[in-house]
Amino acid sequence: MKISKIDSAAGVLGVIISRGGVIFFLILWGVLGVFPAGAQAPSPFLQVDQFGYLPEAAKIAVIADPQAGFNANAAFTPGASIELRRISDDAAVFAAAPQAWNGGATDPVSGDKAWWFDFSSIVSPGEYYVADPANNARSASFRIAGDVYSSVLRTALRTFYYQRCGAAKSAAFAGAKWADPAPCHIGAGQDAQCRLYTNPVQSTERNLSGGWHDAGDYNKYVNFALNPVLNLARAYLEHPNVYGDDYGLPESGNGTPDLLDELKWELDWLLKMQAADGGVYCVVGGGAQSPPSADGANRRYGPPTTSASYSAAAMYAIGSRVFGLAGNTGYAATLKAAAVKAWAWAEANPGLTFYNSGKLAAGEQEPDAYGLYINRLCAAVYLYDITGDTPYKNWIENNYTQHHLMQWTWASMYEVPSLDALLYFSSLPGVSTAVANQIRGTYSNSLSTAGDHLGGFNSQSDPYRAWLNANNYVWGSNQIKAQEGIALLNMISHGLNAAQALKFRTAAAGYLHYLHGVNPFSLCYLTNMAGLGAENSAREMYHVWFGDGTEWDNATTSPKGPAPGYLTGGPNRYFSIDGCCPNNCGSAQNNALCSTASLQPPLNQPAMKAYKDWNTSWPQNSWQITEPAIYYQAAYVRLLANFIQAPVVGVTSTQNTALDFSLVPNPARAACRVRLNQEINGAFTVRLVNIAGQVLLEQIAVGVEVRLDLAGVPAGLYFVQVQTEKSAGVRRLAVN
Repeated sequence: MKISKIDSAAGVLGVIISRGGVIFFLILWGVLGVFPAGAQAPSPFLQVDQFGYLPEAAKIAVIADPQAGFNANAAFTPGASIELRRISDDAAVFAAAPQAWNGGATDPVSGDKAWWFDFSSIVSPGEYYVADPANNARSASFRIAGDVYSSVLRTALRTFYYQRCGAAKSAAFAGAKWADPAPCHIGAGQDAQCRLYTNPVQSTERNLSGGWHDAGDYNKYVNFALNPVLNLARAYLEHPNVYGDDYGLPESGNGTPDLLDELKWELDWLLKMQAADGGVYCVVGGGAQSPPSADGANRRYGPPTTSASYSAAAMYAIGSRVFGLAGNTGYAATLKAAAVKAWAWAEANPGLTFYNSGKLAAGEQEPDAYGLYINRLCAAVYLYDITGDTPYKNWIENNYTQHHLMQWTWASMYEVPSLDALLYFSSLPGVSTAVANQIRGTYSNSLSTAGDHLGGFNSQSDPYRAWLNANNYVWGSNQIKAQEGIALLNMISHGLNAAQALKFRTAAAGYLHYLHGVNPFSLCYLTNMAGLGAENSAREMYHVWFGDGTEWDNATTSPKGPAPGYLTGGPNRYFSIDGCCPNNCGSAQNNALCSTASLQPPLNQPAMKAYKDWNTSWPQNSWQITEPAIYYQAAYVRLLANFIQAPVVGVTSTQNTALDFSLVPNPARAACRVRLNQEINGAFTVRLVNIAGQVLLEQIAVGVEVRLDLAGVPAGLYFVQVQTEKSAGVRRLAVN
């Protein structure tokens, strides 16, 4: 698509859009600085979080002037004054001069010059947009509200329902547009009768139905499930009170948060993948038809492997912790027993591998030696947590220095789930104080000083406020963005460098805003979210179900469009078309798809602009950029959950429920520290409340931190409520 701008003397802004040889002319109103919000198209140069901002949060719009890349000829210089306008009456409620980023320099990662418009002082709930009267330009509309992300979280989590294998997606739950009423992959020779790839005879048939499809295909991998299961489990442990039981799943209303219902769907499948001796089969794959229920291909599974067994042990173990805390003790016990068996089998069967590439499924699921170590480490940490058995602790204390964190003294945003495991281990009872302090100190120093982490925020390294080095715009860069946000928030949840807590939270929010539209495309990287307020969200993604040419192809030009809420992969500077190009793809028609004229972007762009909103598969290989995956999605859900304001029981409507605080550790045993993440005037009250609403403990404190004594408090889930004269907040605390 090519966009050209035309300015008229009358103050009317015209845009010529050329796509596929068809030319459209749009009139964008803006006479004399008057902006009827319903009539004017948002400018691609005014970037905001298209969903909005929490009232107490930093709110900074980015104004871009492209210098390099596909839009380099679309110059834009902001006027002397930028305004925040209220949608309801178009009134300007705030105005300020835009501040040039880095003295007017061009950012090599995005190829843009930029300005920042800071309207953080505006806290009144409402719907707004940013206006540049001098250029007759406006941003997308957005909200300021305490619940601004609640519906987004619900929608993002529901994508796991669409990824369910072996489940019917009835219109009652999936919506009429995305219904697939027949269960997928349970026909003859499929998951309920799945056979071993290396010996596909009847005697090897197993019922391996269930679980989630991994990404844009229908394969299911144990090793690739590790990151999403750990991220979703930690999302619940960190913020268990933000997830509803009303997300529109078949299990909704059963008294269990729907996040846990989705986790159980995957864990149930993982239990089926375990053999009687404890070993865990590694992969199930085959087939590619749209919709999923139309896929009748035979399905096969890979043999038990050491890596899959360690991965499953970790997932079973953290699942046992989560479901035990949620009150499902029977299921927790089942998972605990499975975890112990999987670990024992892996220890007794080292070095058993299965390389599936070119044989079964798609991506290679067998990790390298370091990846195997990570699987083993995660399993040991969460097994020690649920058993207290010293052999797991001893193995970790003897081997934790092999982790890249300890070897590099740098925390990699690619390794967040295993960093979580190390940090969690450092908080468990019985762990060597020296080991715990070394883990915590190394992590804290890296996150506090490295240019990739808070150092990048402090030095304002990225005009779009979500710093990644150019080399990190790789396949799945949106997951890396989300995990960087999580890494920063870990500093708060683990009580590290408390003096900088507000900075860590603000920096982490920048990665969320990037995914929601503060990027060079002004694009919300979630699919089909116009109905929730993202006027410019991803219209296409690489997904077999919602593929090119199907009725789900495009959110604006196809009858149905893709299901809403999927996080696409993101910019990938290493994108390339298939090796058969330009002349060896089998036919003239296929060779024609090799043309790169329509692939700029993503080709030949600054790293942050290496993206295209399309889903043409082979030989253009769009999966390198727009394919979703359960691991991308889980990282995004976990990041977003940190910015959901949970309801506070017993707080009056006149109080602002935006007070932010952290509990360290959580889960806790003998005590935990309640630490405010913002300065307050006067005293505050802390209460420990059980699920029946009874106040068990109450303390009045001053400053920003108080110790909550949990001696004598039975194991279980509780609410910690913090209240000041004008504000209040609540967090759920697990006591074990």
